[in-house]
Amino acid sequence: MKQPLSYVHPESVIADNVVIEPFVTVDKDVVIGEGTRIGSNVTILPGTRIGKNCNIFPGAVIGAIPQDLKYRGEYSTVEIGDNTTIREFVTINRGTAAKGKTVVGSNCLLMAYVHVAHDCVVGNNVILVNNTQLAGEVVVDDYAILAGMVAVHQFCHIGSHVMIAGGSLVRKDVPPFIKAGREPLSYVGINSIGLRRRNFTNEKIREVQDIYRYIYQKGLNTSQAAEIIEAEMPASPERDEILLFIKDSKRGIIRGYFPD
Repeated sequence: MKQPLSYVHPESVIADNVVIEPFVTVDKDVVIGEGTRIGSNVTILPGTRIGKNCNIFPGAVIGAIPQDLKYRGEYSTVEIGDNTTIREFVTINRGTAAKGKTVVGSNCLLMAYVHVAHDCVVGNNVILVNNTQLAGEVVVDDYAILAGMVAVHQFCHIGSHVMIAGGSLVRKDVPPFIKAGREPLSYVGINSIGLRRRNFTNEKIREVQDIYRYIYQKGLNTSQAAEIIEAEMPASPERDEILLFIKDSKRGIIRGYFPD
């Protein structure tokens, strides 16, 4: 259902049952999937691909050109999965030549005033709470939760099932399955509540805790801890995910918390 007070470019591709409220602008080269609802005063710009059953609230701007001085007008996209909710005044910029696209997965919740910069990749089932800000080329893996007013430095990688405390400044990579908080941002434990909600067994949670004891609580550097974990702990998807994350980290992982 398209309101007469909205503008939909004739070259856009809109599924028949998409709801478009008044004062929406949908530019050319936009695709919107079945069951999606576009709230009033939303602006959707060229190169945007939105999946099925999404809900986009008033004032959001999706697909604007990157806020990056290296951008030279190259073609790029924003890709949003299915069943994702984008609340009021969220901004999602499209990609640059670096990756060519910005991605937000399925079943995500981006709360009011969230910003997702160029070339970010946000996984599935991610929650970005009010005013969270992602700089360019940030990667956020599945099931991560970033609480309100978290600011993430460009190129950082946030692992799956991570919980980051509100108001945090993320300058280094945050490995999977953990909670992070304090200033500077530090490891403060396993995200055991989140893991239980996602049906991780107590045995699996203890395994993850044992891995992070080597990394953060035995006085080892990261390389030493990774070597011991690989040599002494049995292979499992969780162990291998943590080790691969550490191996691939470009900025280094956050430190442990050592109270005075």
